[in-house]
Amino acid sequence: MSLDLLPEFIRTHYEVYEWKHACAILRHDFADEWNDLCEVLAAFRLKKSWIAVGGGRKSKVAESFDSALGQRGWIEKAFDTKVVVDQESLDSPTHKVDCFKNRIALEIEWNNKDPFFDRDLNNFRLLFDLRVVSVGVIVTRRDELQDIFDALDRGKSYGSSTTHMSKLLSRIRGGGGGGCPLLVLGIGKALYEEDC
Repeated sequence: MSLDLLPEFIRTHYEVYEWKHACAILRHDFADEWNDLCEVLAAFRLKKSWIAVGGGRKSKVAESFDSALGQRGWIEKAFDTKVVVDQESLDSPTHKVDCFKNRIALEIEWNNKDPFFDRDLNNFRLLFDLRVVSVGVIVTRRDELQDIFDALDRGKSYGSSTTHMSKLLSRIRGGGGGGCPLLVLGIGKALYEEDC
């Protein structure tokens, strides 16, 4: 399996799943983006202070990834897509991608309702079919973090209908991303730090 291409730290600190050889494609065809991802994933820590208080529009987890990847040239990206049939143009809107660089699209789904996974996978599928995305990456959380949320009395905010790995994997295995190669990573307890 090409998951062995990932550094050991990432394989042991995240739950990792790939679809259609995403790691091999990233490492060999998109070496700069691969290195960016590996460095950002290795440096990331889940801080207690980020969980202990209620969130706003964007979580501290998403902000952390956005900032670290942004420093490496990744951008939030919207695509203007349309279909032309007999010279009639029909809009075919897609959702903007959290972080994008050189045909690699990354979404952070920390604590949204789980249908956001359907939106992300459909978006990756369409953008792959349009030949503007080569690999889709989703960073979410492992189911095991529920123990930490419950201990911090935040369990209700991170319920079973929100984004976590088991909700995502069933969608991928069911073909939700179509032919788009996917790499998905679940933040686990091993990355948790008590900073307050």
